[in-house]
Amino acid sequence: MGREQHRVHGDRRRFEVLADYIAARYENRVRYVADVAGGQGLLSRQLSKRGYESEVVDPRGWVRRGVDSRSEAFDSTMADYYDLIVGLHPDEATRAVAQAAVVRPAILIPCCNFWTDERLGRDGLLDAIEESYRASGVRFERVTFDFRGPKNVGIVSEPPAGADEP
Repeated sequence: MGREQHRVHGDRRRFEVLADYIAARYENRVRYVADVAGGQGLLSRQLSKRGYESEVVDPRGWVRRGVDSRSEAFDSTMADYYDLIVGLHPDEATRAVAQAAVVRPAILIPCCNFWTDERLGRDGLLDAIEESYRASGVRFERVTFDFRGPKNVGIVSEPPAGADEP
């Protein structure tokens, strides 16, 4: 028998690429990771292999066996529990991940516009999220991740200076 393959939409390498990025950027400065709207938990599984305690927070409850999860919608008030908040294509949870960036480091790679009723493309959506970060004092940078796009551009952020950080 070969490796177990999981059906995913988009570039299946995105989970490994993002887990490698997290390991390189944060090393051992974070331990507990919220994988917001993480679906089957493929990112959490990759993070666990790298020594992080990652938990999918997703009301759908679709996680694979052996992946820690909470079957509920992510709310930004949950951010205090985690060291890092990750939204890899978080759909309806996009705003909650962005709001969590006020108190915890966050990585947000949006796929769809659940930010506003306005019609926004990828760059317009990222611009709108970044504007909210500026208004909240959140420090951020736009990052293009090394997996097939166009949904491979995200925002890596840190809470405002002086906020409680891990």
